[in-house]
Amino acid sequence: MARSKSQSKTASRPQQLDAVNAGSQPAPATVSARWLLMALTLTVPAAVLFTWIVFCLLFWQGSWQLLYHPTSTVGRTPSNIGLAYDSISFAATDTGVAQLQGWWIPASAARYTALYLHDRTGNLGDTLNSLSDLHAAQLNVFSFDYRGYGQSQFEHPSEIRWREDATRALNYLTGTRHIDPHSIVIVGSGLGANLALEIAAEHPRLAAAVLESPLDSPVDIIFNDARAKLVPAKLMVRDRYDLIAPASALRVPSLWLMENPKANSGAADTVFDKVTAPKARTEQATGRSITEQIRSWLADLPN
Repeated sequence: MARSKSQSKTASRPQQLDAVNAGSQPAPATVSARWLLMALTLTVPAAVLFTWIVFCLLFWQGSWQLLYHPTSTVGRTPSNIGLAYDSISFAATDTGVAQLQGWWIPASAARYTALYLHDRTGNLGDTLNSLSDLHAAQLNVFSFDYRGYGQSQFEHPSEIRWREDATRALNYLTGTRHIDPHSIVIVGSGLGANLALEIAAEHPRLAAAVLESPLDSPVDIIFNDARAKLVPAKLMVRDRYDLIAPASALRVPSLWLMENPKANSGAADTVFDKVTAPKARTEQATGRSITEQIRSWLADLPN
């Protein structure tokens, strides 16, 4: 019996200790309303700012698609319209990989060589009519796809890259084919005409420039997009394709082929008036083909 009582006391002690310990545990911590309010005050603006920064990054990475519309599949070649041509790979990297792909279309007894800069949509396969018109005007024709277009190296198009590619094409003609710059006519269509004006203004040794329907303020298509209102678009987009500055600096003869005399006539007149070098302007609705207009105009250029 004595052992039983001793065991009972011993067994009851842990229960008593547990009860004492349970009574001595502190109450669960609580978060004050002030702390919660402060956390919300900091967290919500930080989340909004982070979301805006991500949106700015996405806009910066994708805004080029509002202006440029390249395609990679070249569905047609000059052989489809009966023109003999050579497929040209040029502008190799340090590892020997060609960055640009183009076509060389020779003409017999050609006095000039046309460097053709196509518009912002499609690729070389969509330019055959224009290339045929130039060839029919008794011009050698060299045209190429910018990076990001056709079979050229993939890069997101931009004004800087277009200018680099056009300069490489010009260097190919003068450096590899040893064509005198004084016999090179740079020809551009649409946004390619804006580019041609820039390149011609930088290279006064060229023979001439033919500008088919240059675009007035083409980058406005980006800045006028609803998403551009939410970000500092003009700080993020570097493309401008300004016509005024290169037109003022142009020193080579230029022929301006305007598709619609009434569309943007005020802006076109302003740019055209800035040109102090020999110039001519004609509307494509005159009844004469582009081939005839170019051939006649080139025939009047001084040797």
